[in-house]
Amino acid sequence: MTTTFPDVTISTDRLVLRPFEEEDVTALTEMMNDEHVTAWTGAPHPYTPAEAHAWATRHSHAERTEGRGIVFAVTEFLTQRLVGIVHLQSTNWHTRATEVGYVTAPWARGEGYASESVLAVAQWLFRDQGFERLELRTAADNTASQQVAQKIGCISEGVLRNAWIVRTQTTDGGWTDTRTDLIVWSLVPEDLDEGDGYDGYDSYDSYDSYDGYARSTAFPQRSDANGHRVGADWN
Repeated sequence: MTTTFPDVTISTDRLVLRPFEEEDVTALTEMMNDEHVTAWTGAPHPYTPAEAHAWATRHSHAERTEGRGIVFAVTEFLTQRLVGIVHLQSTNWHTRATEVGYVTAPWARGEGYASESVLAVAQWLFRDQGFERLELRTAADNTASQQVAQKIGCISEGVLRNAWIVRTQTTDGGWTDTRTDLIVWSLVPEDLDEGDGYDGYDSYDSYDSYDGYARSTAFPQRSDANGHRVGADWN
């Protein structure tokens, strides 16, 4: 039985989804230091160039080669600018199920890039890789992430109460951990057969949505992209 995804590039009308490269380090560092990424994800703060380099050159590739999932650097087709990340993680090869997480760069929000890229990965996952379930978990207050899930056709399956931790900014500019519920969403092949769950480009992805980015078997519990335990998740 196949237990790793192929090394592939996925293209849409506006985007190219490819493996991370060393040249992405500067843009990745800038993206991961955005306040919304800090709030909704477990990325270290501040996110250093060294951490970005380790992710772009080693850790993101290990997700695929070690069978946990696959990481895509999402880039604009015309400019090749880094738009964000789509990460399949916690993959179960027996049940053909996996979980998706994503981040959108601040400059790229409001263009529908999150919906477009996640849908492209879902289509590839179901139609080319024979998977049967894609899961997404969103923090209860992350409404933009929930809108992305709805837009691509996900079905809400329920709430995991008090199950996760996000970060909120304090009056002195620091950050503090806050517990939150998680909403569980799913997408299965027949959901795409009913119309692909996507009807064009709009501004649903105004915030990043990485509520579980490194919740993979390689990094048990909550970890950042480099395997460090953190106080918030990233999807």
